Amino acid sequence: MTKNTNSLKIIPLGGLGEIGKNITAYEYKDNIIVVDCGMTFPGDEMPGIDIVIPDVSYLEKNKEKVKGFFITHGHEDHIGAIPYVVDKFNAPIYGTKLTNALIKNKVKEFNIPVKLQDVEYGDTIGVGPFKVEFIACSHSIPDSAMLAIHTPVGTVVQTGDFKIDYTPIDGVRTDLNKLAELGNKGVSLLLCDSTNVERQGYTLSESTIGETFNDLFAKASGRILVATFASNVHRVQQIITAAEKYERFVALSGRSMLNVVNTARELGYLKVKEKTLVDINQVHQYPPNKVCLIMTGSQGEPMSALTRIAYDMHKKIKLTNKDTVIISANPIPGNELDIGGVINKLMEKDATVIYEKLANIHVSGHACQEELKLIHSILKPKYFMPVHGEIRHQKTHADLALSMGMDKKNIFIQKNGDVMELTKRSFKCTGSVPNGSIMVDGLGVGDVGNVVLRDRKHLSEDGLICVVLTLSEETGKVIAGPDIISRGFVYVKENEDIMESSLQKVRQIVAKLDRDGIQDWNSMKTTIRDELRKFIYDRIKRNPMILTIFTEV
Repeated sequence: MTKNTNSLKIIPLGGLGEIGKNITAYEYKDNIIVVDCGMTFPGDEMPGIDIVIPDVSYLEKNKEKVKGFFITHGHEDHIGAIPYVVDKFNAPIYGTKLTNALIKNKVKEFNIPVKLQDVEYGDTIGVGPFKVEFIACSHSIPDSAMLAIHTPVGTVVQTGDFKIDYTPIDGVRTDLNKLAELGNKGVSLLLCDSTNVERQGYTLSESTIGETFNDLFAKASGRILVATFASNVHRVQQIITAAEKYERFVALSGRSMLNVVNTARELGYLKVKEKTLVDINQVHQYPPNKVCLIMTGSQGEPMSALTRIAYDMHKKIKLTNKDTVIISANPIPGNELDIGGVINKLMEKDATVIYEKLANIHVSGHACQEELKLIHSILKPKYFMPVHGEIRHQKTHADLALSMGMDKKNIFIQKNGDVMELTKRSFKCTGSVPNGSIMVDGLGVGDVGNVVLRDRKHLSEDGLICVVLTLSEETGKVIAGPDIISRGFVYVKENEDIMESSLQKVRQIVAKLDRDGIQDWNSMKTTIRDELRKFIYDRIKRNPMILTIFTEV
């Protein structure tokens, strides 16, 4: 790493080459500030894992330098890791009112004390050499902000998630005047959201969804069940507004939906008439054509309300053929099969199911190409680093900047952990720091690694065979067994021949070990495992996990 003490280090620890897990460190001399602290959901290659958080070991190593966390908005991919990270640092968290309220809800479950500092649009927070300015922007959750980070070597703008919505539900538009003012003064570096860079044109306004809901509510004769992201407060507002227009009572299902809606109501971000919301336990008291349920499950999550309803596992809601189910979200890449399975189950019950391919019931919260071009043209950054996207998004965003006349040598496609150093004259990569993914499984944080995941994958694909032997403590001779126990390998009753031949093979191996006088347990276990694995593969081309269990009596 360079020893230039007058440079600003920008260190992305998540959010590059991926969607989610957003976190970026800014370091100048003995001061570090951190922007966002998000999580992501595990892929199919991570069986049993609940969530994935960024590796912050570099920050822990320099924890005396960490002076504050600045959060752009309240989505999980920007705040989800805070309960697992923030207690390691004696640093305040700066965020807008709703963002901090959602963070407070999260850390309350972990009984972690946090220093939350509410800020408003236009506020500038001074922390050491940094002055961080919060700028209004439109997104799919209220109180979203862009950040202008003023430093001794220049101004860095990090957009967070945004779009240009001229008719937003809450009236808060992206502050183009402030961005133009920054651009005129000079922006050294832009870190910009790349999620929708592959989409041409403009992202539709959230307000366009309102008419679709009105049409669907007008046609529905039974109950209406709407699944959407709990954090999409603007969408929830439009569902409630449509329900009130057609005189329906609204019940909520799903823990996160209840938490977000209650918090947003308390802070005034959701406008709900006094008698609109009812407890889900009371919905059976109302005629079906007077009921609307808003719930989680738009991504087919296994334990979400919609999935439990689809599979007849919900304790309070049983689907009927007169119900209308609206899934107001697009599948996140990787979730297509899960949500497709839920839709099929709902349709099996003859419910009317409306999803994104059938009606205009979802718009993105991220900027498309023309909006991104507008931001680039207004800010006129000297250097540009695309963030918040997979490598294809980063490269497409780099091409977009190139098409607008930016010098190719001033565009940087980087990876998590890269140390980028900005001076008044240059911007370059000077090294890297530890980075990666920490897996959370239940209450365990980081105790599941690649070896455990490999074993889980092996078990899920090929099953398990246990070979059990009882040995004499005095002589080391086999006095009982061997026995074979199988789980997830073959159905024993229909495959007695392979199980019996495997048992005979183990007996032969044990007899040979006995004749050879081998009594070292490790050698015996390795020999049994290796020879039995080869025998089974030669017979049926399968490779189960094999465990050998010895007991002494």
